[in-house]
Amino acid sequence: MTDLKTQRSIAADILGIGVNRVYIDPDAADEVQMALTRRDIRALIHSGAIKARKIKGISRGRARELHIKRIKGQRRGHGSRKGRKAARTDLRREWINRIRKQRAYLKVLRDKNFIDKATYRLLYLRAKGGMFRSANYLRMYIQDNRMSKRKLPEVDAVMRELRIASSKKVQRST
Repeated sequence: MTDLKTQRSIAADILGIGVNRVYIDPDAADEVQMALTRRDIRALIHSGAIKARKIKGISRGRARELHIKRIKGQRRGHGSRKGRKAARTDLRREWINRIRKQRAYLKVLRDKNFIDKATYRLLYLRAKGGMFRSANYLRMYIQDNRMSKRKLPEVDAVMRELRIASSKKVQRST
């Protein structure tokens, strides 16, 4: 076959692609060899003797399959995990868990008269604003600012109490 390096590079420049993506029709090779100017090459592109090959993409078929399996809960076992538990939990879920614990603790303090209603409301709104990183920090804040009428119970003890109470409630309902 004849040498079409020049024509190929001109066509690549016109089409805005690499030389390897330029397709020259073997039946029109003689015609392409005669083309010397950019105008000639443009005419050949227009007639279809020179074309741009499509880019070979990466198929997402396998990725889609895996995604569907993960939605179903497959491929999520211990062997497939990378990163800490905290890195895998979604931030919204983390916030929900944290705020629920803080609110439950505040409710217990209010119901058992450790804090009055005004203090409860103030702390509730501060918790909502993200002022406390955990229920323990909330407890420390109340102690440091002397907002409690008497010594506060430990957060873990209160949570244990709440868990026991809720499990009893579940048993009664069944």
